[in-house]
Amino acid sequence: MLLFRVDLSSKSPDNVLKKTNYQNFHENIDRQNHHHPIIMDMYEALNPDPVSHHGWTPVPVDAEAIFQGKPYLHKPHPLLAKHIHFPSEDPIVAKVQDYAKSQLPSPTYNHSMRVFYWATAILKQQFPAHASSLSPSTLALTCLLHDIGTAPHNIHSTRLSFEFQGGIIALNLLQNTLSAPQPQAEGVCEAIIRHQDLGTTGKITFLGQLIQLATVYDNMSTRPYLVSEETKVDVMKEFPRMGWSKCFEKTIREENGLKPWAHTTHLGGEVFPNGVGGNVFMSEFE
Repeated sequence: MLLFRVDLSSKSPDNVLKKTNYQNFHENIDRQNHHHPIIMDMYEALNPDPVSHHGWTPVPVDAEAIFQGKPYLHKPHPLLAKHIHFPSEDPIVAKVQDYAKSQLPSPTYNHSMRVFYWATAILKQQFPAHASSLSPSTLALTCLLHDIGTAPHNIHSTRLSFEFQGGIIALNLLQNTLSAPQPQAEGVCEAIIRHQDLGTTGKITFLGQLIQLATVYDNMSTRPYLVSEETKVDVMKEFPRMGWSKCFEKTIREENGLKPWAHTTHLGGEVFPNGVGGNVFMSEFE
């Protein structure tokens, strides 16, 4: 990997850009350029804070506490799908996207993609302070893999609840197969395991809360005003629901039948699947 540094030594009054390799980068900062803003920007870009970059910032698990009893913190404005960048240029994201397409039924894959777009709109418009630091790749990986545990071959392969199975699959894929950074792989795993861990007590990672907000919006349309109507309609055109509400209701009932202890049951054995299947807010798009 090659970088450029600004040589500010007396021998180079014109601040000639010179190539330096990654191994010498830190040495150059410490020795002569450590106060220069260009160098520090480069250093920070290469060494982002893993807590904020991969969504580990602790926030309340209770969304009501975050939104202070209001429908939103900032009124959503139209944000079309073409204006939301999906980070497919990241090779790990590209490989995971191909993997998700091959493993998930089409309605589940489209749901996973919609969740990325809902989450990005919510992130940018409701939590701008986090938007400047959260990795789009980490968000994309979480969205693509959050329901991998519901794939038919996965749901029948274990006694684990699908969120836990999905988290383990994601961790192994990202860390062992694709060599993703540990904070990223574990951040994705944590968020997947807890993406249905709705509650009112305790904390959750910011990434986990963001995925909860986006998945619940798509599945049950809780907090329906978090996303503008224009954004909703446009994203639906890009990634149609394909009968998603009934599809996911069937999956919930299937898992609860196979695994009466499933984590999903904490949302209500009948309340949750009925709420998903009867999602009136999204019915026109089914």
